[in-house]
Amino acid sequence: MSNELLLKIQGLAKSFVPGRPVFDGVDFTLERGEFVCIIGHSGCGKTTILNAMAGLDHASSGHIFMDGREVVAPGLERGVVFQSHALMPWLTVRRNIAFAVESRWPDWSRAQVQAQVEKYVALVGLSAAIDKKPSQLSGGMKQRVGIARAFAIEPRMLLLDEPFGALDALTRGTIQDELLAIVRQTGQTVFMITHDVDEAILLADRILLMRNGSDTAAGWRPGGVAEIVANPLPRERNRAGLHRLDGYYAMRNRIVDFLVGAAH
Repeated sequence: MSNELLLKIQGLAKSFVPGRPVFDGVDFTLERGEFVCIIGHSGCGKTTILNAMAGLDHASSGHIFMDGREVVAPGLERGVVFQSHALMPWLTVRRNIAFAVESRWPDWSRAQVQAQVEKYVALVGLSAAIDKKPSQLSGGMKQRVGIARAFAIEPRMLLLDEPFGALDALTRGTIQDELLAIVRQTGQTVFMITHDVDEAILLADRILLMRNGSDTAAGWRPGGVAEIVANPLPRERNRAGLHRLDGYYAMRNRIVDFLVGAAH
């Protein structure tokens, strides 16, 4: 991390029903090269926040600034990966990624585009499948293509909405390790939604714990970021050795306690 501010969120709120905002007063920042996870129960507004950061949705109030400019629309400086891979089924892996690369650098030669595509396909371990169509790939492979496509446009920030949620545990673990390796190699800034506590501890430098809105004796209390937990574990961690690290269980228990408490 560079201690250089990339993104600032100020006073973000979203209401679908007047007088009952889903969340309110959300404030946080992302430094360049930082990996931040957000965790919380369904309905607390995690995806709404990510979509607002992507420029795909608008908050009811508050602001999002990236590099000092307000985010109001989608842009190629932000790469997004959703839980569903969103690949174009009629195009091969190569063409799916080339399409994004050509949008990002319209004046590049064909050779430059192909070199960029092949580099990122190799990074996610899919070189052998580069000319296959999505229907010929497993769920985990499709998700890797989505990740390669997001990285290939070299965005300033990557936004991941539970990208491994639909995968089996083994595939999920492999892709987590690959993602960590690519992030370390590229210095990418990442904001990611997850429901998986261990995934957050493995990947994130900081974890935002989000509470849901609730009815109280004093009236409606909107949801919001209840706590921001800095990850004290060494940055060069991996999945296999995670549970052996000093501080792992204390951090895991703190997050699980929050989620259990927030559920009641």
